[in-house]
Amino acid sequence: MYNFFADRENRHGDYYIITGSDFNHIKNVLRMKPGETFLVSENGKSSLCSLECFNDDSVVAKIDEENYQDTSLPIKIYLFQGLPKSDKMELIIQKSVELGAEAIIPVEMHRCVVKLDDKKKKSKVQRWQSISESAAKQSKRTSIPEICDVHTFSQAVKKAAKLDHFIVPYENKDGMKATKDALELLKSGDSVGIFIGPEGGFDENEISAAINAGGKTISLGKRILRTETAAITAIGICMLHAEMNIGGDE
Repeated sequence: MYNFFADRENRHGDYYIITGSDFNHIKNVLRMKPGETFLVSENGKSSLCSLECFNDDSVVAKIDEENYQDTSLPIKIYLFQGLPKSDKMELIIQKSVELGAEAIIPVEMHRCVVKLDDKKKKSKVQRWQSISESAAKQSKRTSIPEICDVHTFSQAVKKAAKLDHFIVPYENKDGMKATKDALELLKSGDSVGIFIGPEGGFDENEISAAINAGGKTISLGKRILRTETAAITAIGICMLHAEMNIGGDE
């Protein structure tokens, strides 16, 4: 079933009025007909709707069932991702959104190969936000995760330190006990920041700064993972733990 997003201003009583690119997608790409059903998500809630009719530039969707489903996690995961090379960030964003991340924060780190000027940062974030929206639609998210502006490392550490948990997967961390302990501390409603280094890994000074700010280093296993693999793995284990042990189905 297809999923679309709407703002409060798009709702009129028991109907949503869908315009813009979603109108074009429904009418001209999907070629949906009156009576067909789809989901409309607004402000973290999802409604089952049926296509009532088309106007010149809009779709009228009747709300058949409110609070139809909730695909959000019982914890809020914030990914702090060291800027990777080429288009790896697009893959990281896509998969992070699918896995349930609340937001992705791109971070300039010492060993990042990529250097962006202000103009490129703005265009990249706009592109990444559109990828987040597409992934949210595909995975039936009830909200679109935010792609934040590019942060410096110190800005990112300060932001992560305000969260309930701050974990740093680190290739030099031995054993899985710290990972297990970090997961067991998570409880419903908590926020957790996950710091992932770029291709070259973290600089020692960055690790020290993260630890001094309350970050806990953990291991993702004995193998050395690429930055995109590390991000997906770290969010994945948090997602599975949350679904199975905090707020998943019995």
